[in-house]
Amino acid sequence: MHIALAQLNQRVGDLTANAAGILAAVRGAERAGASLVVTPELSLCGYPPEDLLLRPAFTQACERELVALACALKGSVALVGFPERAGGLCYNAMAVIRDGRVAQVYRKHRLPNYTVFDEERYFIPGDAPCVFEVDGTRFGCIVCEDVWHPEPAREARVAGAQVLIVPNGSPFHTAQQALRREIVGSRARDNALSIVYVNRVGGQDELVFDGASFVCDASGEVVQQVPAWRETVALARFDGDVPRPVRGELDARIEPHVYEGLCMGVHDYVANNGFPDVVIGLSGGIDSALTLALAVDALGASRVRAVMMPSEYTAPMSIEDARTMADIHGVAYEEIDIAPLFAAVRTHLASHLPGNDAGSTQQNLQARLRGMILMALSNHSGALVLTTGNKSEMAVGYATLYGDMAGGFAPLKDVRKGLVYRLAEYRNSLGRVIPERVIVRAPSAELADHQRDDDTLPPYPALDAIAEAYIEHNRSAHEIVAMGHAAEVVARVVHLVRASEHKRRQAPPGVRVTPRAFGKDWRYPITSAWKD
Repeated sequence: MHIALAQLNQRVGDLTANAAGILAAVRGAERAGASLVVTPELSLCGYPPEDLLLRPAFTQACERELVALACALKGSVALVGFPERAGGLCYNAMAVIRDGRVAQVYRKHRLPNYTVFDEERYFIPGDAPCVFEVDGTRFGCIVCEDVWHPEPAREARVAGAQVLIVPNGSPFHTAQQALRREIVGSRARDNALSIVYVNRVGGQDELVFDGASFVCDASGEVVQQVPAWRETVALARFDGDVPRPVRGELDARIEPHVYEGLCMGVHDYVANNGFPDVVIGLSGGIDSALTLALAVDALGASRVRAVMMPSEYTAPMSIEDARTMADIHGVAYEEIDIAPLFAAVRTHLASHLPGNDAGSTQQNLQARLRGMILMALSNHSGALVLTTGNKSEMAVGYATLYGDMAGGFAPLKDVRKGLVYRLAEYRNSLGRVIPERVIVRAPSAELADHQRDDDTLPPYPALDAIAEAYIEHNRSAHEIVAMGHAAEVVARVVHLVRASEHKRRQAPPGVRVTPRAFGKDWRYPITSAWKD
């Protein structure tokens, strides 16, 4: 028999379109000979629907759409994820659809409530296994988090399952693909069962889903790998309860997956929210250079507008490199000199801001003038402003509120400075779009004479290592010092992280690519007296 792995990109709340996509996937799979079609977790409503689940009208609409979809599916058996409301309670459920009706329902047992997950806010856990037969083989269904715990799989096996089906809504981060394979492989070995793992693909606000669905045999070996980052319907052939090897491999490098994830996050955020195009402040530096490349690869050059806004502190090479990159990409490009605006504002405020001509106030004024210009262009055209700041800067507050932080989406928000450089090199390996001197020159905000980032911050390699340990791994300052970092540098970085929380709360959303990003899985109080 053939099982179809429907690796779909569902838009949250777009029930009719999602149902139409499921129907098209099932019918296409049937034509290819599939007897069973598996769609991702909550495929009908999109994942994660968050507080939409608290609205009765939403779950009622899901129920109506599921009934209509079931009536249209009278060939193969299909698994469709949906939010089930029963007896006043809501469940994260999978419908087993056959012969035009919902024949069985599985309710997810384990509800994740950590990092970006908040399912206990919405759902009640189920407690019964679900086993169904297709072409003489008995399949057990468990959902996403269930496979990370031994009991749901074991209960399905005890109930008679010969193959496990695992629909998922598993977001990407840099370690997640390897973790999935490890966990699913161990579950297969523990139960001596083959497992079909189907994950969704696409961007949803700050989350990106890589798909990367796969099949493993009872020994835990991956025998079929679906390409990541692509909406597709892949067929897996089973001889009885044994999958026939097809292979396929994932790129083991981090950079291609992060780059694809960032592109997908930008594309789906722009497309699903109805923005016609995007505008970027192109400074000639590495961060805006990478943001421009991502935007063009995600949306196409015709939907990207780049604006260079030089001041008296902007180096000639920055302007030259901005022009070069705009020309390479073929994007609309313009230059708006902020020097006259900056002079006018300084003159107007001179009596109100005595004695601070070269300080942070004057530097931030330049950033805010640029933010004002970009937002004016956005208001006039409807374009979404993509900010260009990275995670290293956001960690320590090296960013200006209402200045370079002004915008609607932040592609690099979860990308540390070191990874920015690696992604730039990776993108250039596909075709050079970023001039070499943009990569090798010392980074600078160019808000003062001869300014460099390391005049204010620790060198980025040290900053990144300390911030990663503190933010992503919850290491204490003492532990980080024990890792070999200077105590005064660690103390400074930790202080800056704590002191910058109010800025991060006002930052636009951005794509999550690490195990802990500044967003859903970072919830620190702004006002706090706690110190490590």
